[in-house]
Amino acid sequence: MASYGIREIAREAGCNEQTVRWYEEQGLLPPVPRSAGGQRRYDERHRNQLAFLRHARELGFSLEAIRELLTLYRTPEESCAAADQIAARQLAQVRHKIARLQALEAELVRMVAECAGGRVADCRVIETLADHSHGHCLAYDHLPANHQTIDRMAQ
Repeated sequence: MASYGIREIAREAGCNEQTVRWYEEQGLLPPVPRSAGGQRRYDERHRNQLAFLRHARELGFSLEAIRELLTLYRTPEESCAAADQIAARQLAQVRHKIARLQALEAELVRMVAECAGGRVADCRVIETLADHSHGHCLAYDHLPANHQTIDRMAQ
């Protein structure tokens, strides 16, 4: 069976050695045997799980969700209904973030468009940032009506 050092497996996965060690400490990678000299020695199972972990992280899954997905990954005969639910939750979160970013983009576009480019005393950007309470700012975090709009968009 092929054996890999931590530097090699980390480089291949696109992370650093500390990340690999942290995944081990968190129980996200199976126990790693050590060489006679005490060095960690990884095999194909570790490589595959580390690739799985890294891909799941790139897709924004939380560590809790990754734990659940890894449990499913290790039991390929089981139904994938739980994996579908986890992915659906992640999709809903991503859509919510996208909607929030779109609202923030719209607010920034509005601020820039309304700025006359004159003096700071008359600057709409500065005015909007300085005073949220008088309706200048339409950003997601500041007006309850936008929460409802954004939440509907995220669904």
